[in-house]
Amino acid sequence: MQPVNLFDLATQQAKWLSVRQTTVASNVANINTPGYKALEVEPFENVLNGSRVALTSTNPNHLKFGATNASFSVNSTEDPSVLPSENTVKMEDELANAGEVRRSFELNTAIVKAFHRMLMNTSRG
Repeated sequence: MQPVNLFDLATQQAKWLSVRQTTVASNVANINTPGYKALEVEPFENVLNGSRVALTSTNPNHLKFGATNASFSVNSTEDPSVLPSENTVKMEDELANAGEVRRSFELNTAIVKAFHRMLMNTSRG
């Protein structure tokens, strides 16, 4: 049996959230570094727009569909309010981003758990 596409999508989002969490942590770690430019990961919606989310075949008699391959990039942010040290990291923004990442991880996990429960209930009969 091949993996269900929802699980693939949740995996891609979890990877994206992991990269975003690392980026936020890097920004916070470099908050006092002169000349450091804050980094941001491209939105997950852009990752989805660049990839094809489609059904996958679970039986040889099904039509063939392409798999979902998503990628994402990290870019420096353009901020007009640069500090005298030319550092663009703002602690308030990074704390808000960290909270967003945490909530997104929790939502991702809750959706996967719910889908898994539904899948297990249907397979038990």
